[in-house]
Amino acid sequence: MIARFDLAPLDGITKRVFRRVWHARFGGADRCFIPFLSPTDQHILTPRDRREVENPEGLPQVPQIMAKRAEDFVWAAETLADMGYGEVNLNLGCPSGTVTAKGKGSGLLADPDRLDRFLDGVFSRAPVPVSVKTRLGYQQPEEFPRLLEIFNRYPIACLTIHPRVRPEKYRGQVHLDSFALAMAESKNPVCYNGDLVSVPGVRALESRFSNLGAAMIGRGAIADPALFRRLRGGPAATREELRTFTEELYQAYQDFYGQAAPASQRMKEVWFYLIHLFEGGERLGGRMRRSRGPRAYEELEAQIFQELALLDEPLGELV
Repeated sequence: MIARFDLAPLDGITKRVFRRVWHARFGGADRCFIPFLSPTDQHILTPRDRREVENPEGLPQVPQIMAKRAEDFVWAAETLADMGYGEVNLNLGCPSGTVTAKGKGSGLLADPDRLDRFLDGVFSRAPVPVSVKTRLGYQQPEEFPRLLEIFNRYPIACLTIHPRVRPEKYRGQVHLDSFALAMAESKNPVCYNGDLVSVPGVRALESRFSNLGAAMIGRGAIADPALFRRLRGGPAATREELRTFTEELYQAYQDFYGQAAPASQRMKEVWFYLIHLFEGGERLGGRMRRSRGPRAYEELEAQIFQELALLDEPLGELV
């Protein structure tokens, strides 16, 4: 049985406002990973990044860092350690073209020798334990054995693996055979990430990898905010619970932005996933994505709760 569940960092969604409201209403994650900050060579923590990593709510959080130079990563790790964090996470998984073109995220996987030098610079100077979130490779899963050999040289706090390569992004079948290699040969603790959207899906993963100790879930926890709770034997979300959650989240976004327009835009991003928990939600979900302005958003959300039946598990592909 998987003992630890982490909330994955989804840039644009699982930011501070969402984490606070979701944790208070549903929670169940052992740790929430903060979407990456990307330090520059000026070594200045921007006000936006500072808002994200400050933690007045006292949530169990791990900040994620994206960098291509070890000295930039170490500076960010030192800054976060001074703020009280006991672990930081290295992002080697982001497949975005604008990120990889700069040699960051999964772009670092394209050159294993450079990655090795980067990790040596990080682990020789990092003031706190460093975990890593990675993909199987830059182009092909066959790259993974070489990468795993490199990862095994360093004391990685936890190696979280999304078993796809960069061009696959979040589509297509995950490569579980390659993940099995990590389970068999990794010298560091391993965490699974990728396409976990339901309780049966997690149970199937546990059945295949009986010694797996941790899993990271992102999209599935947005599509079903009670997923972590259900995995621990708790109840599914009720319609009224979800209505209260979305109302509180919408108000929290309005308080954060000072106006309704950007708040409704953020809520539409949440509903891109949450609509999968409602039977026949494609039509209203599509209308919501095309809608403009707070009033249209509010009317469509009310219509969803009034007209659509709640499902036991999210339906459809969450991409």
